[in-house]
Parts: sequence; structure tokens; C-alpha cells
Amino acid sequence: MRQEMHRAPSHASVHGRSGLGGAHDAQVLRVLETLATAVTTGNGDLAAECWAVPALVVGDEHEQAVKTLAEVAEFFAGAREQYNAQGIGDTRPQIQWLEWISPHLALVEVRWPWLDVQGNEAGAETSTYLLKRDDAGELKLRMAIMHGAHARTGNA
Repeated sequence: MRQEMHRAPSHASVHGRSGLGGAHDAQVLRVLETLATAVTTGNGDLAAECWAVPALVVGDEHEQAVKTLAEVAEFFAGAREQYNAQGIGDTRPQIQWLEWISPHLALVEVRWPWLDVQGNEAGAETSTYLLKRDDAGELKLRMAIMHGAHARTGNA
């Protein structure tokens, strides 16, 4: 059962949670904020630091087994240009829910708003991630399930 949680202290938001909470939730948020920075700056190496391999990315029309961190770095190195071409300049993780399956596994659904250069939301995409602690105790992304993109409509 998911329960309501207070707003996170950073620019990201956490709407629901279950499980460990506290410092553990903050670790998840740090990984997601680092990924957001990597995407918006085109820093593929920084994005790769958020992942461990093997990993899996799945969407409606795409599935990919990721075998090396170099693959992760290459993919995210070009993300900035792709988003900028659509008028998107920034994003931040908005955690919709977070569940700790065990002390080493977290499942999190994240909404990524697309922010234009003025900071206005132009749409969003949502993904669910599985994070796992590595041997050093660091959380790393191991699976991404892409829910899809949603363009903003109207003047709201």
C-alpha cells in the first residue's frame, strides 16, 4: 500500500512512498538528479555513473539490453541535442511513488517534465526504474521502463 509523503527538500518532488524512507529515499533522489544533470548537459559519462550493467531498457516500441557503461554514455551524450531540438532545455525528477522492495532494491516511478528555456512546462515523460545497491553500497539504475511522452496541451 502506498502512503503519502512530504515534499522532498530539493527541486524534485516525492508524492508517494513505501518502505525504508529517509536517507534511503534521498539516495534515490540523488541518482535521479544526477541523471537529470547528465541529460540536460549532454554528459554521457556522468549518466553512465548512475547505471550498472547489465541493464535493461523497455518501452512500447523498444527494448534494449545494455551490456557496457560505454553504451550508456554514448546514448546519453546525444540526449541534450535531441531535447534542445524540441525546445526542451531542462528537466527535474518528480517522484510519483517509491517502493523499497528490500534494503538493496528500490522501484520508483518518475515524471520528467520538459521545461523550455523560460522554465515553462512543454510536456513530460514518465519512466519506472529499478535501482540496486552495488558492492560498494551505491544505488545504481538497473532497469528503465519507458511509459511514454505526453505533450502539454492548452494554456495551462
